[in-house]
Amino acid sequence: MASSRYIRRALEWKIKQAAGEFPAIVLTGPRQSGKTTLLKHLFGKSRHYVSLEPPDVQAAAVSDPRGFLAMYPAPVIFDEIQHAPNLLPYIKEKIDERRSEHGLFLLTGSQNLLMHQRVTESLAGRAAILRLLPLSRREIQGRPDNPLHWEVGSFRARQLRKTVPGDWWKMFLRGGYPELWAEPGRDAPLWHSSYIQTYLERDVRGLRQIGDLTQFQFFLRTLAARSGQLLNLSGISRDLGIAVNTVKQWLSILEATFQVIVLRPWHTNIGKRLVKTPKVYFTDTGTLCHLAGLKDPEHAAAGPMGGVIFETAVLSEIFKTILHRGDEPHLYFWRTSSGEEVDFVADYGSRLVPIEVKLSSTPHPAMAKSLETFQELYPNADQDIEQTGYIVHPGDAYQPLVPGIMALPFGKL
Repeated sequence: MASSRYIRRALEWKIKQAAGEFPAIVLTGPRQSGKTTLLKHLFGKSRHYVSLEPPDVQAAAVSDPRGFLAMYPAPVIFDEIQHAPNLLPYIKEKIDERRSEHGLFLLTGSQNLLMHQRVTESLAGRAAILRLLPLSRREIQGRPDNPLHWEVGSFRARQLRKTVPGDWWKMFLRGGYPELWAEPGRDAPLWHSSYIQTYLERDVRGLRQIGDLTQFQFFLRTLAARSGQLLNLSGISRDLGIAVNTVKQWLSILEATFQVIVLRPWHTNIGKRLVKTPKVYFTDTGTLCHLAGLKDPEHAAAGPMGGVIFETAVLSEIFKTILHRGDEPHLYFWRTSSGEEVDFVADYGSRLVPIEVKLSSTPHPAMAKSLETFQELYPNADQDIEQTGYIVHPGDAYQPLVPGIMALPFGKL
């Protein structure tokens, strides 16, 4: 089998920058999102690489952490650090001995909550924390959205630029995990099935003692069927015959392992955003389609989940683009008691950008009504910034619909 091609990532420049400014970098993200490949590509020639997943390596790190760090001196890449979190205080010790040096320890991890808590406790002020999600559309097309990589560097990337934009639905079903694009011959349904099974065995059991993994799989499929809807915990609890608290715990697992994005409602009162009912979207459209049992692009596009899949693709693209620039996404949805709604609101502090997602390739002015209402209620704090909202659609039309509202093709998002 031919070796996998490397697909350039938008986060590369940010990681290089952080490696020149911090003693440690912690790169988190879901399994198979390309963390190890990325670090090896950027730093593999100048650093040792050690995977902490094998049991014998874990045992060595646990039994004698100082001896282990002496065996693998900095600069070093430690992969899957969540398997040996006891190393973190000793890594801090090594950093403090060489405080003026940067890029000493490059760490990866697949579990957000545990990683963040332990890194904050041990490496506060010493580590840059970055997240890598599966490929964005630009990365799949060989055009990572960052200042260093405007050129397409490989034949495979040029091919993707030519073939992908005309067929979004094949892309949505395949999803964004790098292995599926680096090896285009891979069977996507089989890959997703294996991924979910591996994820259940490794990450879920690692975070919570879940005895019935079959029930958890039912939970995943139930959540996929309700993707993009207001989250009804009681309804899911009732349908699956499990406690509401169990639903909350399982949802927290999905969020901690980067499988879902929990989108909260926009409200001027930040406290109320936290208590009002959120929506949940899967991070990867391929995961969503697989859990929903969709294998055919035409069926996915024309079926009852077509709108949800496209909405998920748009949210995921915005989320990844912001995150892979090293920034924190502040994304919400807006909904009133009278039923007015805006799919997404991007909060940039001095301005709010409302975004509607429409499955129609022919946007028209009537689609902009909810965006206009939102803009009237929440004008930009900075009056010098032009107020613009967007209707994102799968077609080619890139044009103003009404003052302050643009029709934006998904391909130009």
